[in-house]
Amino acid sequence: MKKTLTGLFAAGLLLSSSLTMAVDTDLSAAVKADYDSHLKDLFIHFHQNPELSFQEHETAKRMAEELRAAGFEVTEGIGKTGVVAIMKNGDGPLIAMRADMDGLPVEEKSGLSYASKATQEDMFSDNALVPVMHACGHDVHITSLVGTARRMAEMKDKWAGTLMLIVQPAEERVLGAKAMMDDGIWEKFGKPDMALAFHVSSGDEAGVVNVVPSSPYAGVDTVDIIVHGIGAHGASPHTGKDPVLIGSQIVVALQTLVSRELAPREPGVVTVGSFHAGLKHNIISDKAVLQLTVRNTSLETRKLLLDGIKRIAVNIGRANGLPDHLLPEVNVLDESSPPTINTPELANRLKAVWIEKMGDDKVTSIMPTGMGAEDFPFFTTDPHIPSVYWAIGGTPKKDMDAAKAGTGPAIPSHHSPIFKITPEPAVRSGVESTVHALLELMPK
Repeated sequence: MKKTLTGLFAAGLLLSSSLTMAVDTDLSAAVKADYDSHLKDLFIHFHQNPELSFQEHETAKRMAEELRAAGFEVTEGIGKTGVVAIMKNGDGPLIAMRADMDGLPVEEKSGLSYASKATQEDMFSDNALVPVMHACGHDVHITSLVGTARRMAEMKDKWAGTLMLIVQPAEERVLGAKAMMDDGIWEKFGKPDMALAFHVSSGDEAGVVNVVPSSPYAGVDTVDIIVHGIGAHGASPHTGKDPVLIGSQIVVALQTLVSRELAPREPGVVTVGSFHAGLKHNIISDKAVLQLTVRNTSLETRKLLLDGIKRIAVNIGRANGLPDHLLPEVNVLDESSPPTINTPELANRLKAVWIEKMGDDKVTSIMPTGMGAEDFPFFTTDPHIPSVYWAIGGTPKKDMDAAKAGTGPAIPSHHSPIFKITPEPAVRSGVESTVHALLELMPK
């Protein structure tokens, strides 16, 4: 009897395994068929018709049409141009999946047959007419979101709960998620139990899922330091207070924040990207303006850096004898975002699902080397929502190998005019990984 039960158990495992593989194969085949018949053309449409931040009117309209056609209840105009689509499928958790949709003011020089030739008046540049390109892969994100919507609508017998799909504007300005929150997205549609998002990556192998249990994207703060001075003749510096000198001392001192105040294993960046002062060789001006980008991967580091910037700027002003009413001003601008911090348990849970459903050769965990930022955490930080943000590779392995060996061109970075993604593996993995995650989190 024991032998018979053991045999039955083993047979059951084999049957379960084969059924699981059949389901996975069916999903992969369904996504491929949908890509060939619909998503490929949709991606090309989005790539050729990019729109700038908060000006994604036609993109939002098309996304609303696609999501309604898939059976979702769609609301437009959330956070200016954002779209929210809801599908209720019985009792269960409320899960949000977000995709950003804006392009960049970049002239495309990728050489692709479907390269963008679009132009648009940029509201952030005094309505100047600029070229527009999907130079960061947001066309992959919204195409995959449509694919996810279509698959989830077809698989309603396999999940339960409420699925919220968020089409977000103005990620490139780090303003769109905050705008949707300010517009009361959670009050209008419900606060999600969990939130998901992904970003295509030209630095990862096409179709490969890259998920880390910590912080895949840094927080960013955009900071202006206004250094006041007392104007004087360049030949008589003793009669004034030189803001160029004071500003230069601030620039040098700021570097001690990371090198001497931040723990050596804790990442952080303070970069002064712009220093403007004066109009003529022999005039000491009365003002200098420093423009900074500040990066971090924890809220504690963010506070340390921002507090330190203010302390250094103000006290160097004091050390140079500036009166209180002329001390440097430190302004943190709206183009700021907290760090993207994955919920470790949830990230590890989904990683295991992706390895099981997609294969261990399709999943990796490689920390980014840079300090790129995202505004997704505006959805998940306050109030706190467990979340996972992952990457989908967009560059074929042969191209990456050739670039590494020096036998092929370097892989273009995001925001480059020659940036490009191989769409099929990226879109298909984007859909598959998202659907697998949703089925795991919304079991029937």
